[in-house]
Amino acid sequence: MIILFFLSSGLFLGWSLGANDAANVFGTAVGTRMLKFKTTAIVASIFVILGAVIQGAGANHTLGKLGNVSTIAAAFTVALSAALTVYWMTRMSLPVSTSQAIVGAIIGWNFYTTNPTDINVLTKIVSTWVSGPILGGIFAVLLYMLVRLIFKKSKIHLLYKDSYIRYSLLFVGAFGAYSLGANNIANVMGVFTGAINLPTIDLGIFVFDSTQQLFLLGGFAIAIGIITYSKHVMETVGNTLMPLTPDAAIVVVLSQALVLFIFSSQGLSDAFQSIGLPAIPLVPVSSSQVVIGSIIGIGLYKGGKEIKYNILGSISLGWVATPLVAGVLAFFMLFFVNNVFKQDVGGNRTLVLNEETKNEIVAGNYDTISSNNFIAIDSISTSNFLLNKNDKQDNNTIQNNTVKIAILIIFAVSIILISIFLYILKSQRKKYKNNLINIKEQENKYLHKIDLLEKSLTNRLNVQDNLGKELKFRQSEMVTMAMSIIHKNEFLDDLKKEVLKIKMVIKDQETRLKLNKLSLMITQDLSIDRDREKFQMHINEQNSNFIHQLEESFPTMTDNEKRLASMLRLNLSSKEIASILNISPKSVEMNRYRLRKKLKVDPKVNLSDFIREF
Repeated sequence: MIILFFLSSGLFLGWSLGANDAANVFGTAVGTRMLKFKTTAIVASIFVILGAVIQGAGANHTLGKLGNVSTIAAAFTVALSAALTVYWMTRMSLPVSTSQAIVGAIIGWNFYTTNPTDINVLTKIVSTWVSGPILGGIFAVLLYMLVRLIFKKSKIHLLYKDSYIRYSLLFVGAFGAYSLGANNIANVMGVFTGAINLPTIDLGIFVFDSTQQLFLLGGFAIAIGIITYSKHVMETVGNTLMPLTPDAAIVVVLSQALVLFIFSSQGLSDAFQSIGLPAIPLVPVSSSQVVIGSIIGIGLYKGGKEIKYNILGSISLGWVATPLVAGVLAFFMLFFVNNVFKQDVGGNRTLVLNEETKNEIVAGNYDTISSNNFIAIDSISTSNFLLNKNDKQDNNTIQNNTVKIAILIIFAVSIILISIFLYILKSQRKKYKNNLINIKEQENKYLHKIDLLEKSLTNRLNVQDNLGKELKFRQSEMVTMAMSIIHKNEFLDDLKKEVLKIKMVIKDQETRLKLNKLSLMITQDLSIDRDREKFQMHINEQNSNFIHQLEESFPTMTDNEKRLASMLRLNLSSKEIASILNISPKSVEMNRYRLRKKLKVDPKVNLSDFIREF
């Protein structure tokens, strides 16, 4: 049970990693409803455990070179420092990297225990923090071009394309989960591998050594984080943080998985060395960094206009702050654990026991020793507590205490400076959020105005549409009226001709006078036609704008020419116009000729068409 207690900080760190970093693998798929959360959680949990157990040792080896945490109390403290840093930075809404947190905490342990930090190893790790996102961006651009080319050449139907993307996201996500477990398990359990030695478990088919057992526990912790808490984070990432198209999402996940796999594959590193190339550094890489690098790569490929560089700046500052905070926190927590709880934290830090405990050790009463000192008994010989106190030792003690105080002062100042830096950074982020809120409010106002304008435009279009319908109705009404006048005039004209025929046959003088009178009445009715006047009034009302344009363009036009143009606009023939105006068709043709000259219409162009389009 005591081992599980000390492992709790690493398990908590693993849970946090699963809850947050799983979103980098399946966030877009779940957020856009391409895949169900239950399916992604099961697949991610299985493959993250497989990656941790099968391929997790590569990155852990390099992390061990940075600082071989030798006691379980120190490993617990280092992992807890990293976990608290991740939690604190997340609560402050700052970007966080588990890899950077654990590296900073290990360096803090190196400082406290005066254990030398291998600069070459540290340089190798830090270089991957830069090369990882860059490599992710390069992979993303190349894969994005390849995916677009495949979809373009294959001409897949939209429905089939959707199905292919769903299955591709599932398989690519499984590979991403495997790579996440293989690369990042060292962040979770790497510090415990040098402090805990578990007996080997032989199951016949599989043999689990101590490191693999620890990685298995860490893998389960990551899986529990995925199952219990990652759904909310996935939906958040899929809907807001990663507004990518499904094909771009596949590319981002695949490029991230490739980078994490490359930096955790011992076989690939050995293959590079066998052909004379430099070995690939096997170090934990932040999946969040690689994802951001991949997204930036696609953004730059598209022109770079969609990249928010101010957010990129705050992310970079957060990544710089994470290892510093973790290192300082680890230093002070190790001091507290070492001096208050009397736990051995390794290195050159000897455990200081009280006189009562020393006497019990000398007398052989080991059973009465407090459980807090059980680790120290194995590592410190009895003679260490019976050294003579001479002047030289006192001087060394004073000198060591002075160095301790100086280191504490330096780290206290560092904490103050880092706190000020984080406060300023948080203030800037708060200011940026307020600006975003103001921009959002302004955007909502403009959207509201646009909505009102669109409604107004729609109403105007409806009004115009109604006016157009009414105009067509009026034109149809005028044409009907014109046809009525034409038919009536034709009937009266035919009637007049029949009267004249009858008059020529009849000899009776009285009847002939009556027929003359009837013929005269018909002629007068044709000359003075009330319907014609009403029709002319309708034409003037409905074509007022048209007549006004004619007057502006051709000021010398007569009323008769305007009337003729209005009738031509109704697409009436010369015969019909002649019937309405009670003139001969030849007169209409002559008037049309004069109107064409005045309007300067080309002889090849139809006069009626020209007037309708005027």
